[in-house]
Amino acid sequence: MTSFSMAPLFRQSIGFDRFNDLFESALRNDANSSFPPYNVEKHGDDQYRIIVAAAGFQESDLELQVERGVLTISGGKRESGENVTYLHQGIAQRAFKLSFRLADHIEVKGAALNNGLLSIDLERIVPEEAKPKRIPIGAAAERPALEG
Repeated sequence: MTSFSMAPLFRQSIGFDRFNDLFESALRNDANSSFPPYNVEKHGDDQYRIIVAAAGFQESDLELQVERGVLTISGGKRESGENVTYLHQGIAQRAFKLSFRLADHIEVKGAALNNGLLSIDLERIVPEEAKPKRIPIGAAAERPALEG
């Protein structure tokens, strides 16, 4: 497996190491992160969606949890009530756990399971105090004196 660092892309950015971690973990192709397959999509400036291929799972088999900025998606192994002997079993039904580190101010807005695809909608909601502020530049005579 060939691995590469995305650090050169972030040289002009300060404090975006979480994005770097997110992209590097998404590009990592080890056995733990490749099942089930998933997509991370961007829908506009502040909307994101994670789509997980959860074929064979029902809503009751899946769990979503956000703790300390980490979204965890887990699915339990489904137990078949029937006594079935598989001649070929190509649809995986094993338990899984996926984790995604969320950047600051990213919130999970909802999740839905349709046609075997689990869609998780995320949105960046930046509070007013964290938004950029324009600072007016005034003449020296207009500035209040600093107390010292």
